[in-house]
Amino acid sequence: MIVKKPLLIAMSLVSVGVWANPAPVTEISKSGRTTSTSATAAAVGTVEQRLATLERVVEARAEGQVRMQQQLQILLDEVSDLRGVTETHSYRLDEIIQRQRDIYQEIERRVSAVQGGASNAAPSSATPATSGSAVMVSGNVSENDAYDRAVNMVLKDRRYDAAIPEFENFLRTYPNSVYAPNAHYWLGQLLFNNGELAKAKTEFERVVKNFAESSKVADALLKLGQIAERNNDKATALGHYRTLVSAHGSSTAAKLAKERLEALK
Repeated sequence: MIVKKPLLIAMSLVSVGVWANPAPVTEISKSGRTTSTSATAAAVGTVEQRLATLERVVEARAEGQVRMQQQLQILLDEVSDLRGVTETHSYRLDEIIQRQRDIYQEIERRVSAVQGGASNAAPSSATPATSGSAVMVSGNVSENDAYDRAVNMVLKDRRYDAAIPEFENFLRTYPNSVYAPNAHYWLGQLLFNNGELAKAKTEFERVVKNFAESSKVADALLKLGQIAERNNDKATALGHYRTLVSAHGSSTAAKLAKERLEALK
């Protein structure tokens, strides 16, 4: 059989086309369906992109939480520092108020002594002070001079360290002086300011135990409460403040004690 030339040429072209364009590669999925390689690659790429995006979001949130925790810790530290500064200022304010009270009382005592001398009052009698309270004045000139010398070291000369042995000598020489409760209190205050809390506590306790009728008892109780606070003995501090408020409720020291009771609740 003779095949025409145009037919041979057409058959040749079809054969070349078949070899040049192989059938597409397919994959069989678990469901039995066929999936093309290009579609699978696109799907995998999309999942990886989503995972990468999620990872970046999680990392960003984690970093934000860390920064917030750091900022919170900084704020807590600042609050703690401010609380410490506030407590320090509170103690210093109490000391200033107490010092002024002592100065006023000492002025009253000296004015009363002058008035008593002018009216020829009995040496051991009580001379009325400007506040209406009774202030005892000694008739012993040496005793008066010794006490005045110790007090002047505090009020005039501001030689606080030198005043400590001066008050100690006065108490050894005149243990039964009418100025003894004041001297014990002054000595306790000076030791308190120096940070010698144990010695200061002893002096304030002597005022409370040995001179129950003295006007310095209320102030001594306040100081005992402050010393207990500094020693982190909250229960003892509360006890002193409650005793002060109960026994000397109208005093200035009692008002300060009430404030400390509120703060320690």
